[in-house]
Amino acid sequence: MKDGDTQVTCRYCTDAGDIGEKVADLEVSRLWLTKDQTYRGRCILSLKEHKTEFFQLEGEELQAFARDMAKASKALYKAFSPGKINYAAFGDTYPHLHFHLVPKYPDGKSWGSAFELPLSNDKLASKEELAALVKEIQKHL
Repeated sequence: MKDGDTQVTCRYCTDAGDIGEKVADLEVSRLWLTKDQTYRGRCILSLKEHKTEFFQLEGEELQAFARDMAKASKALYKAFSPGKINYAAFGDTYPHLHFHLVPKYPDGKSWGSAFELPLSNDKLASKEELAALVKEIQKHL
C-alpha cells in the first residue's frame, strides 16, 4: 500500500493482532476488541481499505462504513449495556481511518468526561478474557 509516495506499514492493513482480537469483518471495516479493557468492551472499527481521512469516503463506501459503525455500536450496547458509547477518531500515530468505540458506565472510569488514552497496562485482558468478550459481541452482530 502507498501513502503518497512513501511505502507504509499499517497495523490496520496487515491484519496484525497487536491491536487486540479481531471480532469480525463487516461490510467495509473490521471490528477489533482492544487488549486494554479499562473500558469493558472497548473496540476499534477500522476501514478495510487504507485511507487516512473520513472525507476520503464517498457514496456507497461512506454509507457502508456508517452502517458498520451502527451495527458494531448496537452489538456493544446489547452485549454490555453501557450508559453511553463514546466515539473518537485520532490517527496521528496510526494514520488509517479508524474509530474507537468506547462503552462508558455510570460507575466506571471517566464517566462524565472524555475517555483517556493512552492507558496503562494494568487492565490488559488475558487471551481467555478477550475470547469471552469477542464471543459476547459476536452474538449480537
